[in-house]
Amino acid sequence: MGEARSVSEGEATGAGSFRTRRNFTQAAVKTAAAGAAALTVANAPKQAAAACFLKGTRIRTVTGECDVEDLSIGDVLPTASGDVQTVQLVGNYAFFKDSRAQSWAEGVRPVRISRSAISDGVPCRDLYLSQYHSLLVDGALVSAGTLVNGTTIVQVDPRDLQELAYFHIKLARHDVIFAEGAPCESLLKIDENADNFAEYVRRYGRPVTDERPCAPVLAFNGTRGEVASRLRSAISPWLDLRRPLDVIRDRIEERGLAMARAGS
Repeated sequence: MGEARSVSEGEATGAGSFRTRRNFTQAAVKTAAAGAAALTVANAPKQAAAACFLKGTRIRTVTGECDVEDLSIGDVLPTASGDVQTVQLVGNYAFFKDSRAQSWAEGVRPVRISRSAISDGVPCRDLYLSQYHSLLVDGALVSAGTLVNGTTIVQVDPRDLQELAYFHIKLARHDVIFAEGAPCESLLKIDENADNFAEYVRRYGRPVTDERPCAPVLAFNGTRGEVASRLRSAISPWLDLRRPLDVIRDRIEERGLAMARAGS
């Protein structure tokens, strides 16, 4: 799983025409798929939890970097706001398959965010997240799956692994911590069906059910919302009606194209 080469920020030459062709194509693909059924637990061995890091992800603590699976309750993590928070719980989900030749179900495949995909040095090495895990980008929380661009951010099928182990980090309140140097959310709501839910309740009592995200959440309203977003981006060289999520996605996609050309 190689690293992408870093280039400076800014739109590449001809980015407007690239954006138009790419987004018209993507809109057509999404329109064709709009009637398809969404992936559910029924056709996957287990759905990956919403805010999880793949095993081996390095998390920043006040004493240095630590693999997520080695974090412990009580470890102290710096946050994007400049405050620190203590780890209340580290949960894990393990997924297995019978053979290396077998593909992983789409619902559990991690998203790989290549080094410098978001900005120079962010992340500082390839970062693997569950697809619904959000990063803080331009002041908003955006899921890794939303940012998939086919170059620097892709959903991968690591067939050579027969186990995928994901870990989530619960803090006293929802916050943004650093994984491989990238600002990523902590777990917002602990799953009452999780194996260690009883331990959480014993330590801290029942979790707050109406906790708000620590930053605005940007998301498409289903497939049709993404189609509309692609169309707004496609016409933006002539009439820019893009919304904040459209702009974020386009910037990261254009950065990815520039990095791919620079590395070719």
